[in-house]
Amino acid sequence: MESDYPPTDPRVDALVNELIGRVADKWTLLILEVLEEGGVLRFTQIGRAVPGISQKMLTQTLRAMERDGLVTRTIHPVIPPRVDYELTPLGHSLSAAFCGVWQWAEAHLEEVEGARSRFDAAKVSD
Repeated sequence: MESDYPPTDPRVDALVNELIGRVADKWTLLILEVLEEGGVLRFTQIGRAVPGISQKMLTQTLRAMERDGLVTRTIHPVIPPRVDYELTPLGHSLSAAFCGVWQWAEAHLEEVEGARSRFDAAKVSD
């Protein structure tokens, strides 16, 4: 069956797959949200705003986001060292794109919960 869509650039396909994998991880989404709402934040502020994240996972996630151009990291030469993180324009645009997911979830929360309840009730009676 032929597709109605033109062929895509394999590099674009690869980037989409990588970004979905990265952003679909809960930590990236939560950090995107925290930085969108908080602006420039220190490492410790981000860690406090993302419940349950370990320091190691926060470091790994922020590094991956920095590598992808989603955040900037600024090191201030003070004692003790201070490191600030901020969304780049690219990060803001990704945050805006995923804002639609929250809006969809808010609009359809009761429908999804109802469907899950019906499904779970049917499974119990099977």
